[in-house]
Amino acid sequence: MADLITGVQSALAPSALLFTLLGTVLGIVFGALPGLTSTMAIALMIPLTYGMDAVTGMGMLVGAFCGGTAGGSVSATLLAIPGTPSSICTTFDAHPMAKKGKAGLALGTSVICSFIGGVFSMVMLSILAPQLASVALQFGPLEYMTLALLGLTIIASISGKSLAKGLIGGLIGIFASCVGVDVVTGMPRLTFGNSQMLGGLSLLPVLIGLFAVSQALLEAENQVRSTADAQPEIANGGKIRAEFPKLRLLLSKWKILLSSSILGTIIGILPGTGGSIASFVAYDTAKHLSKTPEEFGKGNIEGVIASETSNNAMTGGAMVPMMALGIPGDTATAIMMGGLLIHGLRCGPMLFVNNMPTVYGIFAALLIANCAMVVFQTFGIRLFVQILRIPRYVLTPIVIVLCTIGAFGASNNMFDVWVMLAFGVIGYFANKLGYGVAPIVLGFILGSVFEQNLRRGAEMFHTVGSWLNRPIADGLFIASMVALLLPIIQAQLAKRKANKKS
Repeated sequence: MADLITGVQSALAPSALLFTLLGTVLGIVFGALPGLTSTMAIALMIPLTYGMDAVTGMGMLVGAFCGGTAGGSVSATLLAIPGTPSSICTTFDAHPMAKKGKAGLALGTSVICSFIGGVFSMVMLSILAPQLASVALQFGPLEYMTLALLGLTIIASISGKSLAKGLIGGLIGIFASCVGVDVVTGMPRLTFGNSQMLGGLSLLPVLIGLFAVSQALLEAENQVRSTADAQPEIANGGKIRAEFPKLRLLLSKWKILLSSSILGTIIGILPGTGGSIASFVAYDTAKHLSKTPEEFGKGNIEGVIASETSNNAMTGGAMVPMMALGIPGDTATAIMMGGLLIHGLRCGPMLFVNNMPTVYGIFAALLIANCAMVVFQTFGIRLFVQILRIPRYVLTPIVIVLCTIGAFGASNNMFDVWVMLAFGVIGYFANKLGYGVAPIVLGFILGSVFEQNLRRGAEMFHTVGSWLNRPIADGLFIASMVALLLPIIQAQLAKRKANKKS
């Protein structure tokens, strides 16, 4: 109890509180701007923490982590461009809600659900970190392979009317994920003699191209000169305010809130997964739990709830393996590990033995950051929505410039800008032809994970029996088959009902 009190007091010290709030604000700004991410914000803030104590410095970093993840919903709602990879699924329903004049409700729902998911994961982090970390230790190549397979089956649920087009889109993404050096043989693949492709294609420029550049090309083709059609609420002179969902509505969606919080936390615990996978899995689960799954992608608030709850629940989950095992859950926590090392703290089981006051201080800072995120994002909505008043023919070039800066700034490499433009063209044609970009993104994210762990598993386990003697992998494989077959069965049942009515 003394360690807990000391940790909370450290997090509430004026300097620690100030820098936690500052990190949260900057994280929201970085998350809201297309092409910039919470990872980038944390990387830029680490030098500022050199002269701070551990709790103050980590408070600033966790504030940026929390704020950046939540801030991605702003551009996802207003521009249909995910500010961060974890807000990809938010675009599916939040932007259609904005087109219907419900931008305030979409943004307010994002804020509240981000808070719920973030607090849930913080509680899980602080109470169950050692126990949950031990579960993650049991994951080997086969478990990661079947987890990736489960993620790939979601393509069947987000393919819209044409499953074939969705699968083709997923294969395009998987094909792109194969670019680079083969992890097993060390031979270059699909590099066409270009040395800059040996490291593979980075996620950030691919994501920016598919979502932002493709959207800009569509806007240019349609020759949009005003926001009248896209945003009727602004065009009619109305002012968007944060419109929080009613308590009755949230209580009625408790299954989606709970499942998204749990899935986001669990997937965050698994190293190398991240918010994008968490949001896709939670979104697909919410679709199966919903009474109106056909409304997903058309402005269903349940889709926003699932995406924003899960990707913020991932933040606390990703810190579990980082702090308890010394294994970063994603790129952001990998940088945060460096922040802890700067202050002489080595992540791992001994961190909980020797530095409990600091650990509790970090937990308290994460809670403060989630509370600050609600306040700053709520009052900042009026500022953010002014973007909508800018004519699209002015806004589109600005977005392209920001995206180019984001793609180049990630690694200071001009090659990433060309990758962004190439995938912008791919995304443009995918949208025009009805393939969509979500299956491509999902295939790209999970393709390499599936392939690498499949081949590693094949080298480690040479018999069918050894493959079947992995309970967690078996459970994930069964779940994958259910997820793949369920949409097909539902479609057949719907056809039978239609035939009976006719």
